[in-house]
Amino acid sequence: MRRLRVLLMAVSLAAAGLAAVPASATPAVGLAGVPVSAAQAAIPASAAPAAVGYEAEYAAIGQGSVESDHTGFTGTGFVNYDNVAGSYVEFTVTAEEQATLPLAFRFANGTTADRPMDITVNGVLVADNLSFPGNGSWTGWQTRTVDAALQQGGNTVRATAASANGGPNLDSLSVGQPAVTTDWSVAMVESTMARYSPTTIGGWSYPVGLYLYGQYLTYQRTHDPRSLSYIKNYVDRFVSSDGTIGQSFNNLDSMQAGRLLTILHHETGQDRYRIAAKKIRDRLETYPRTSDGGFWHATSDSRAHQLWADGVYMVNPFLVEYGKEFNDSAYANNEAAKQLYVYGSHLQVTNGLLKHAYDESRTASWSDPGTGLAPEHWCRAVGWYSMAIVNVLDAIPSSHPRRAELLTILQKLAAGLEHYQDPNTGRWFQVVDKGDRSDNWTETSCSSMFTYALSRGAQQGYIDAHYNDVAQRGYQGVLAKISLGSDGRTNLTDISIGTNVGDYAYYVARTRATNDFHGLGAFLIMNEQLRAR
Repeated sequence: MRRLRVLLMAVSLAAAGLAAVPASATPAVGLAGVPVSAAQAAIPASAAPAAVGYEAEYAAIGQGSVESDHTGFTGTGFVNYDNVAGSYVEFTVTAEEQATLPLAFRFANGTTADRPMDITVNGVLVADNLSFPGNGSWTGWQTRTVDAALQQGGNTVRATAASANGGPNLDSLSVGQPAVTTDWSVAMVESTMARYSPTTIGGWSYPVGLYLYGQYLTYQRTHDPRSLSYIKNYVDRFVSSDGTIGQSFNNLDSMQAGRLLTILHHETGQDRYRIAAKKIRDRLETYPRTSDGGFWHATSDSRAHQLWADGVYMVNPFLVEYGKEFNDSAYANNEAAKQLYVYGSHLQVTNGLLKHAYDESRTASWSDPGTGLAPEHWCRAVGWYSMAIVNVLDAIPSSHPRRAELLTILQKLAAGLEHYQDPNTGRWFQVVDKGDRSDNWTETSCSSMFTYALSRGAQQGYIDAHYNDVAQRGYQGVLAKISLGSDGRTNLTDISIGTNVGDYAYYVARTRATNDFHGLGAFLIMNEQLRAR
């Protein structure tokens, strides 16, 4: 099926007392309400984006006005419906072929009462009294979606207030494309299992552990026994029948794949996985810490006294899952929450982002002599932290004494991520806050991590609901980096290889790999969160 292209057209409704607007006076509008050139508007259907957005201020308005006094809207404003039943906004779109597509209305309702609307397409009612609920905030933008059949050629989409209160403030309409048939998670897992056996995929390491955790999330949906067997065969290379595991766990990176041990115990009940996982748990009793209790990134001299943002993901999601599986949550939840707080208190700065690392001793070559901080916001380090804090918030009870502190850190981080998201691609830059530099580039693994964390955080109510929109832009940006090769296997591009702490020049010069496990694992985690949302 050809991709569907939808173009905004000027509408004249003389019956509503609206002056006719010449087509030349109303620019074609892109996803963020930015006018696009005629050449851009004529992109071939095969290159069309997954959804096309239309600003309400360019549509036909019956009993309402264009305003801009509440922040967070896209384009130049939004439509404030008059408080009367029958007030409406009507869009006209053109479809190249007949198709059923999602219509997503972005709105704000600062009251506590619902403001339902009737949605019609070409005069046919497709949603009667569709709820547009209030959340008490005129800047708390939400999205309401309904599927509708569009005919080939011109279509009118009208949203009409169904109550005397009128409609909500309407910001935009996004018209989706027909659903992509590729299940990217399944395709990626199949491709990776074809490229590597459990023996050749690599040693005990956090990149492989991250990828296999993503494969497990896919397994939880598909229940394909080959995926779980693959994970088990990998882990059994390192864990003997009596639970012995040949790891010293002298660095946090080596602990991340421990998540697979709790997973396999849960799935198989075999005690050897508990014994192996307990070795990590017991190692934490004597593992070295900073003076305020943060786990060093590693015990080696070159990492002593250092907190790297990466480290919180390497140990804390494992820890809370271990606690749940083995009835040790009292310790595990307290320790994980403490680590997130200690790391955040050192690494987070006023823009909401985290620096890559902190050295309590101030002896590392990269550490600021005053603050002990590394110089840059490396994107994947921030991404590790963003996923870890959401995972830990999911695990600890609502009454946990550190919960409010963690929510504050996450909310500041979310605001920083929204601010620095690339408006052109929806992704984030390798050095997050320096996207204006020509040698900086958008990196796929961290973009997946941020997208996951923002989506999950908004879903759980940890951050404002409007971050769903930020996550959706990130999701579409990451999807632009995955494709099927001539061999039918997936390729995910622009993934930074493993990285030390360094300066700006060091980060932007890192190799941009294809199908690196950092990116594959982060993609699967993101895709399983967002694919059905």
